[in-house]
Amino acid sequence: MRRSSSRSSRAPRARAPLASAPPDQAFRGDPLHGGSPLFVSSCPRAPRTRRLAIPPSASTPARLRPISRLHLDALTGELGVLRHAPRAGDDPDPALEYHLADAALALEVDLLHARVLRWPAIAESASRHLGCIESAYDEPSRKFRGARAIDGGPDGTWSDAVASPDVAGRVLLSLGRTIAEAEDPELVARAGALFDLALPAVARLSSPRAQASVVLACAAAPATPDRTLVLRTLATNLHALVRSFAQPGWPWPEHDMTGETALLPRAMIVAGQRLGATTMLAVGLQVLDWLIDAQTAPAGHLSPVGSAGWTRGGSKPRFDQRPVDVMCLLLAADAAFAATAKPRYGEVMERAYAWFLGSNDLGLRLADPARGSCRDGLTTAGLAPGEGAEATLAWLIAAEHVRSLRTARTAAAAADARATTPPYVASASGTPSAAAAARSRPSSVAIDASTSSARSR
Repeated sequence: MRRSSSRSSRAPRARAPLASAPPDQAFRGDPLHGGSPLFVSSCPRAPRTRRLAIPPSASTPARLRPISRLHLDALTGELGVLRHAPRAGDDPDPALEYHLADAALALEVDLLHARVLRWPAIAESASRHLGCIESAYDEPSRKFRGARAIDGGPDGTWSDAVASPDVAGRVLLSLGRTIAEAEDPELVARAGALFDLALPAVARLSSPRAQASVVLACAAAPATPDRTLVLRTLATNLHALVRSFAQPGWPWPEHDMTGETALLPRAMIVAGQRLGATTMLAVGLQVLDWLIDAQTAPAGHLSPVGSAGWTRGGSKPRFDQRPVDVMCLLLAADAAFAATAKPRYGEVMERAYAWFLGSNDLGLRLADPARGSCRDGLTTAGLAPGEGAEATLAWLIAAEHVRSLRTARTAAAAADARATTPPYVASASGTPSAAAAARSRPSSVAIDASTSSARSR
């Protein structure tokens, strides 16, 4: 039924925040608690024909090259990955810094690379990056510090500046994945100890992005009662925030949309699937669909929101475009693909990957796969000049998730081919192929056994 204009212009009724609400009492409209969806009708989706359209460039996926850690090695200092690499031939600049956010991303890269290169190839790097994270944690205050100068040495001190809530959430996510994926028991124990030590304070952060990262962290790590409680509580909070703030045409829980936006729907998708909360999952998918549509150019390529941020009611800024935002959208699409198996989300992952390789608003390649590096972004003037840690790590993470996607597709296609291949296939000459003949006859052991039995008789 079409709503009247008076009803559609009415401001949405705010709901009470759920930070202190027990998970089993909060949000009874959620199917997790036996209710029905309330959000979906408040934010109409974009036309289906546009969402399902595949850009011409997507018919031929961008080339996927072997892993290269050349630039990552150049960025690596004594304690971990540096924000910027020293110039070739120069001594390290004391002004260069280690950033906690980069250490967290670098640890995730190590875990992804271990799937292809195997654990021994990245074990030292993973231990170094985890050590960087451990040294940034201040146990008396139960908080992480955000940065330190390169000349501090392994025993030096971090700055007094506390890491931002979003960075603290990112760190917890990298720890959760380390607990789940690292092949070194000692590394898993270290990550698990720090995870549980830091979780109570990080779980109290109010930033939606920090909460989303904590939800993903608790979903990645092996379940414990405390982790499950935090996952359920924060996921319910995010769901409530979206439902209370969303308006037609703006299904976003804030007045301004800034960086790493896709973290929120990704967390709702993962948590909704984990908790069996079908409305939470549906709303997460709907918000992600809106983000995809809003950041897809008419030509079909990805055009992410510029770093200046997008204000409700205003125009979407085109620049500067950041690799880490594209990575976040790719990972959210990966979560949606895992939850729904809809090809659309695999196509979005490919579109995000292609953005790094020139399928973007300026037609410029940001990533150098041979070196494993990435420019810092797209600006109105062209490519940003630097190849810093955040951009490079975002590229490396994006590439490995697409590698996993394509590997899974290839395996599924091979399985389908085996399932549909008839047991007897004629060759081009009209005679059975050797492989088909082998499949259609008993094994040599059975033949030999039957022959021996006949002879004995």
